[in-house]
Amino acid sequence: MLNILLVDDEKDALEALEWKLNNYIENVNITTCDSPIKAVDIINNDKPDVVFLDIQMPEMDGFSLIEALDFRDFNLIFTTAHDEFALKAIKVSAIDYLLKPVDKDELLSAMKKIKKTEKGSLLENKLQLLLNNLNDNSDKINISADGKVYLLDKEDVIMLKSDKSYTTIFLKSEQQIVVSKTLKEVEKKFQFPEFFRVHNSYLINLNHVKEYLKGLGGELIMTNGLTASISRNRKTELFNKLYIN
Repeated sequence: MLNILLVDDEKDALEALEWKLNNYIENVNITTCDSPIKAVDIINNDKPDVVFLDIQMPEMDGFSLIEALDFRDFNLIFTTAHDEFALKAIKVSAIDYLLKPVDKDELLSAMKKIKKTEKGSLLENKLQLLLNNLNDNSDKINISADGKVYLLDKEDVIMLKSDKSYTTIFLKSEQQIVVSKTLKEVEKKFQFPEFFRVHNSYLINLNHVKEYLKGLGGELIMTNGLTASISRNRKTELFNKLYIN
């Protein structure tokens, strides 16, 4: 008996997928959840064998949900209504995905693959490859926010600013992306030479520094006109990187 959890904020999609699993797949026990936040607790406590997970949800996107889990010893199938860049990354990492409305033959094919896969091998190995792949093979930086996954070109990011448990990313296009994570957490995505933490509240792209204003710690004027404070203990290292004497 396979214990399956379906996670989707659209109740119609949940009901349709539940019906197809019950009618086309034998020996399944199905639980549904329309809240990704609640799903985190369900997965950690109930430890399902298989999770069908929607990518785009208002409270928390599918990638953020995975990152929030303690228990990952299950097989995963993403579901989505949009064939966008995320699907290409998923496909590269050999994680199954289904486009909504879910096609019967594709569902059967996905379930056959799961039955041949050892429990847990997907998330611990292939999912980590997915999360790494969005960063490691290019200059792209993947950011989960607003129920989406953004793929950012590093040269388009001017700076990041901390606001307690939130971080705002400022882009060349003047777009701002607010991430519900601390700057310390988000900084892990920006492990490139051009990014430097100049202050507890600021991570900047050195290539977007326009001016330096002298002072106790000093401030940087960025190419978008915003300022970033400089900590005194990071001033010397910053000057070395900017070749300021």
